[in-house]
Amino acid sequence: MSGYMGTAGSLGFLLLIPVYIFAMIAQVQVKTTFTKFARVGSYRRMKGVEVARAILDRNGLQDVIVEPVAGSLTDHYDPRNNRIRLSQTVYGSDSIAAISVAAHEVGHAIQYATGYKPIRIRNAFLPVANLGSGVLPILIMAGFFFRIVPLVDLGILFYLFAVLFHIVTLPIEFNASSRAIAELVDGHYILDEEISNSKKVLGAAARTYVASAAVSVMELVRLLLIRDRMSRD
Repeated sequence: MSGYMGTAGSLGFLLLIPVYIFAMIAQVQVKTTFTKFARVGSYRRMKGVEVARAILDRNGLQDVIVEPVAGSLTDHYDPRNNRIRLSQTVYGSDSIAAISVAAHEVGHAIQYATGYKPIRIRNAFLPVANLGSGVLPILIMAGFFFRIVPLVDLGILFYLFAVLFHIVTLPIEFNASSRAIAELVDGHYILDEEISNSKKVLGAAARTYVASAAVSVMELVRLLLIRDRMSRD
């Protein structure tokens, strides 16, 4: 087992190094970009919660609740409870960063309300992806240890759904950001000269999703390399 784990595993690890570096850079960038523009007030001085509520109402989504959530950069839309949860640095702030993030989460609510197709595709992958995250380590390790190729194949199949989940998430996040910018502009919540700053905030956040997808793809490649070496030994 050490032979194919060693050679193929080392190659796979080398392939992962650049994407892990990219992921770390993306995490740093999203924090530094948000912090920078969290100090820049928007011209209308509307708080994140106010902008979110206004955009929701403009789109006929009065039933969506906006509420605060603890933490930083913990903002999200919960489709199960139909709630947008904004972190404290977004909920009560009137900064460019805050209203951009708030509008982005509203973009997700609009996606669900309008039946945005990639959302339905991602939701179809979700149960298998969640199951795979739990059983994957067991299947992979048992398959490698006992040299049972079908177990490894099953684990890789489960992981494939997790990879697809990450890939389908990309257009969802990019679309939510596009909707956010459009809503901020159409509702006159930002000036023309503030658009680029808003895009910088959302662009930095989007790169974290790109990094997650890249890591998951390269992890899949690493597993396939090890599996191929295993089957040939």
